[in-house]
Amino acid sequence: MKITKLFRDFFESEKVGGLILIGCTLLSLFLANSNFSENYIHFWHTDINGHSLEHWINDGLMAIFFLLIGLELEREVYIGELSDLKKATLPIFAALGGMIVPALLYLSLNFGTETQSGAGIPMATDIAFALGILSLLGNKVPTSLKVFLTALAVIDDLGAILVIAIFYTNDLNLLNLGIALGIFGVLLIMNRLKVRNLIPYLLLGIAMWYFMLNSGVHATISGVLLAFAIPFGNGDKKSTSYLLQHWLHKPVAFIILPVFALANTAIIINSDWHYALTHHYTIGIALGLIVGKFLGISIFSYAAVKSKICQLPEDLNWKSIFGVSFLGGIGFTMSIFITLLAFNDDEHISNAKIMILISSLVAGLIGYLLLKNILNKTVSEEIED
Repeated sequence: MKITKLFRDFFESEKVGGLILIGCTLLSLFLANSNFSENYIHFWHTDINGHSLEHWINDGLMAIFFLLIGLELEREVYIGELSDLKKATLPIFAALGGMIVPALLYLSLNFGTETQSGAGIPMATDIAFALGILSLLGNKVPTSLKVFLTALAVIDDLGAILVIAIFYTNDLNLLNLGIALGIFGVLLIMNRLKVRNLIPYLLLGIAMWYFMLNSGVHATISGVLLAFAIPFGNGDKKSTSYLLQHWLHKPVAFIILPVFALANTAIIINSDWHYALTHHYTIGIALGLIVGKFLGISIFSYAAVKSKICQLPEDLNWKSIFGVSFLGGIGFTMSIFITLLAFNDDEHISNAKIMILISSLVAGLIGYLLLKNILNKTVSEEIED
């Protein structure tokens, strides 16, 4: 299977970024529960122009992360795996199952309660972590499996973006929203006029982010809108979209996401922390990420292939799909991000974060061990043949 250099760069940066995220999470948890705890947590709550440093990271820096997600999605749609409907159908169905089933499992325990807004938490897959775990298996991983997981995670992120835009928007300010959308319209006109200079896009993108921030719609959505306004052209190395995407890979993987992890996993774990795992919303998160993701991705993929809507790649088998389905349960970045939008209560947020970390760890370990066993058997069988 032919893989573009940009995909290889993306996979490499994401897998290394995933390992760095693990290190940052462990470091943040250690500092939050050490003698430096008070100073460390206070640092992330430092007031900057009326908002905490953590708030600026989540609403500002993460907009750049969503810009990269948008650029990756745009590339997949135009010339990547999602450009061919036949190839795209399998990861699309897998992603739909991986969003619908976890949300339903969560709602089965929380519908009609104050925590039902957390249904979006187990719907998300963390690209960096999932690919980071997959990369630990080395060159035994079939290319098709890497592409399947990447396409699945990108579509999953699109779903998360839509969920954020539709369900986590409060107190709309129509004037600011109108100005933000007006700026987006100007960006689209610039695209049609074949303006290739990146600077005006970025300047107007910052303005769009500012008005979106004050509109009630989450500011990170502006990153995705900006991505689709930036000229794609034919997608070659000289295209504006390619240049920006290539430039953003390392800052996002090695700076923005690690800083997000440090700021949002500064969780104080008390001696009675295990009680946090007994609430309906935390159980719903665990069920969604560990069980729901596996069932949703596996069943929807199987149904799509058996109904002949799409085909399973020749170098893949169902056991590999089942293993990757568990990796889809690594929510981390996106799940924590949606938690901050879903809940206002600090206790709910802290408990949800703890369960996200535990569930992501369990899902990741199951997926890794299952795939390691499957791939080792596959290699052994090929050697015998």
